[in-house]
Amino acid sequence: MTFGTLDRQPPPLFRQGASARTRLVFFSALSLFLMVADTRLKIGEPLRSGIATALLPVQRAMAVPLEIWHGGGDYFQGLGAARAGEQAAREALARQSAQLARAAGLEAENQALRGLLELRPALAVRSVAATVMYEAADPYSRKVFIDRGQREGVVPGAPVIDPGGVVGQVTRVFPFNAEVTLLTDRDAAIPVLNVRTGQRSAAFGGAGTAGGSARSPLLELRFVSGNADVQVGDLLHTSGLDGIYPAGLSVAKVAQIERRSDAGFARILLTPAAALDKVRHVLVIEPLQVQLPPRPVAEAASAPANAPLGVGGRRR
Repeated sequence: MTFGTLDRQPPPLFRQGASARTRLVFFSALSLFLMVADTRLKIGEPLRSGIATALLPVQRAMAVPLEIWHGGGDYFQGLGAARAGEQAAREALARQSAQLARAAGLEAENQALRGLLELRPALAVRSVAATVMYEAADPYSRKVFIDRGQREGVVPGAPVIDPGGVVGQVTRVFPFNAEVTLLTDRDAAIPVLNVRTGQRSAAFGGAGTAGGSARSPLLELRFVSGNADVQVGDLLHTSGLDGIYPAGLSVAKVAQIERRSDAGFARILLTPAAALDKVRHVLVIEPLQVQLPPRPVAEAASAPANAPLGVGGRRR
């Protein structure tokens, strides 16, 4: 046997290709190239779309048992909640029907008594529904704009309420919108009546916030003597004597009382009855002074023309 016939190639066990470092550098460069090309040229988008389209039926089929499980539970829970809601609605409707019947009887009796005593008929409250559009740009004020204005008959000084109670008062009117100053504004003031004691006072805005949170602004009941009969939890309503707000509207609730021996007045903080930070739909009420008879000429002449406006828009 000659040496020329021998296979000079190494056995497969001892064969070696490119080194591990070379393969690492090559595949790293290839990965980087593919990522850049996919980002710039979107070369992998058709492939991904095709794979997603092909796997979509499989994903839907695998998700069916889970959807049936959750959907069935939600169905039975929703059915139970719907039945409970229907029962609660029927009970509330029954109670409201009874209240409506009593209210109709009381209204008829009220009209009969007024006719017997020859009193004036009760003032009709006219209102316009509105939606809050946005807040005022001034960060130091508490004002919002509504989508009703002069075209709908809104006038300056008109009270604004929501289902919770008094929201504020219209301060500026434009043809298609109006500015509403909320009760918690530093320049706002409203006459109130303590439902428990019948004591009249005035609530002012700009009293700070509850617990330092900007989401819970408070009112302050000012000029109340330190020994006045005021308790935490007392409800304050409008008195109706200012010629602006109708009587009986919820205004606030007493939240905190500070009585100091060195001060003649107590510091009384109030929580507004209406959720002023969450108000969305409101009702604009026509001021009662529009329907009241004019003031006597002698009283109007005695008031200075440049006298500042007091609580309720009356001159002081």
